[in-house]
Amino acid sequence: MSASVTSPLLKNARLLIVGSCVIRELQPIVEEWSKDRVGLHVCLQEHHMDSVGFKVATIALKAQPSSITLLTMNGSPHCVQLHFAVEQARQLTSYKGLVEHFVVEKGRVFKVSEEAVKAARHLASIEAMLQLRQRSQQS
Repeated sequence: MSASVTSPLLKNARLLIVGSCVIRELQPIVEEWSKDRVGLHVCLQEHHMDSVGFKVATIALKAQPSSITLLTMNGSPHCVQLHFAVEQARQLTSYKGLVEHFVVEKGRVFKVSEEAVKAARHLASIEAMLQLRQRSQQS
């Protein structure tokens, strides 16, 4: 994410932030999703989520993109941090634009709700949901 937060390209843009591994491994999907969007990419294995979150928050405040769309690999412990960082940036800046989360699994793109992103940060909540599901399956 080496773009300047004051770049005219980002101003009111439909922003697409992609996990770098998606670009390397699934270029056709990225090309499709990049249409009519300004694309940025980042690897949370190479950059700490705090600096990425700070950058996204600053972009939200300075460039005021019309929307932010995330596209990452499903199941990647590094990629999931990008979703966490953007939700934190949204909360800190009171960003009102549309934020959408998507993950790629076996070549298919899945939409993920902000509630799922929030739940992923709270392992005790996930455990309670799994136990509830297990109990309902036993009934």
